[in-house]
Amino acid sequence: MLDQPETTTEAGAAALRDEDGALRADFVARVSDAVEAAEADTLRRLVGDLHEADVGDLLEALDPELRPRLIALMGADFDFTALVEVDDTVREEILDELPPQAVAEGVRDLDSDDAVYILEDLPKDEQDEILEQLPSLDRRALERSLQFPENSAGRRMQSEYVAVPPSWTVGHTIDYLRDDEELPERFFEIHVVDGDYKLLGTVALDMLLRTRRPNRISELMDAGRRRVRATDDLEEVARLFERYNLIAAPVVDDEDRLVGVVTVDDVVDVIEEEAEKDIKALGGVGGDEELSDSVWTIARGRFNWLLVNLATAFLASSVLGLFEGELQKMVALAVLAPIVASQGGNAATQTMTVAVRALATRELHDGNAMRIVLRELLVGVVNGLAFAVITGVAAAAWFRTADLGIVIGLAMICNLVAAALGGILVPLVVDRFRLDPAVSSGVFVTTITDVVGFFAFLGIASLWFGLH
Repeated sequence: MLDQPETTTEAGAAALRDEDGALRADFVARVSDAVEAAEADTLRRLVGDLHEADVGDLLEALDPELRPRLIALMGADFDFTALVEVDDTVREEILDELPPQAVAEGVRDLDSDDAVYILEDLPKDEQDEILEQLPSLDRRALERSLQFPENSAGRRMQSEYVAVPPSWTVGHTIDYLRDDEELPERFFEIHVVDGDYKLLGTVALDMLLRTRRPNRISELMDAGRRRVRATDDLEEVARLFERYNLIAAPVVDDEDRLVGVVTVDDVVDVIEEEAEKDIKALGGVGGDEELSDSVWTIARGRFNWLLVNLATAFLASSVLGLFEGELQKMVALAVLAPIVASQGGNAATQTMTVAVRALATRELHDGNAMRIVLRELLVGVVNGLAFAVITGVAAAAWFRTADLGIVIGLAMICNLVAAALGGILVPLVVDRFRLDPAVSSGVFVTTITDVVGFFAFLGIASLWFGLH
């Protein structure tokens, strides 16, 4: 009988998702219909027992205008932990639509690390308005965590922990753990502190349960337990966990007073976030870009890196331009052609980097593939138009002919659109054949951008100068 709830939960989760792990479209449609019809009871039946990770995926799958309505309809039955599981952009959009009182009620019962994760990106005035509505003890704990640097252990630590004095016996400690209703829901070790809350050591739960009741805690504690400073960078904390196979680590302030605990689930999130940033950086994509971002946000975020690549492409082509006095007009086309191909290759790499990462983490699947392809196409159009103007003006000024500016501008639009489509479609096709898109996509995408770039530029030039 004890295993029955877990079995039921697993069966329910399996029914929600298809063979690729994505939420089933019919389930999302039923939830959407219930939200639009304002059927709160139906929503509670469909969503109320879901794990917060499943609710997070559901929120991302819903249309943006339905997300805050779902939360409002569910009221106290909505678990705000689900907001930790969604993209930053989705969470910010939801919080913007919810009244501060609803947010305060939602974060009141969360673990402090989850509450801080939700509140930290809000403007300071909104944070203050929400915090004012919380009980004083909860408010002070969250305010303290929010004062630590953004990427520090203090921001990710959980303020709820178990601490006892060294003079207690094992029996006293076990009775305390049984009787105190304010303890964290889950913990892995007991922290031993003195009267000033300075950390003296820790006692693992298995050690506690294997020791007879009369023994003192001071006899069991590990005084050399690895600890982290509240101001330590999260990457360093993650390396500490990885190096020493930690499950949890106490967090202390500059005076060695215990202020919180960092657990392995938070560190896993840090490792994933850092890996994602590094992978995106390889393609010149901002680490904060999410699949849920708008076309304009993504185009603006990728623009600067493309502009840098444009400058380097002009620099490389200027070497050939040194010989333009000895060559005929058509040599100008040979000088400019690599610029079109280079810009297309870099734009395709940006799109491909995001696509490969999304496929690896199962964020990109059949359910949202068409929407993402369309979004990437529009990003290609936006950046294509922008760089058509920049490149056209530069080429016209360089070779003192407006015709060349028009030709390279048109070619730039064609190749950046082709790059956007190639960068997203090639990984999808490669993944469909059960190959690794991270390894296999680059060659195909580069070929597409080179062929389309040279063909579009030289083809448009032949037609243009043939008609003029």
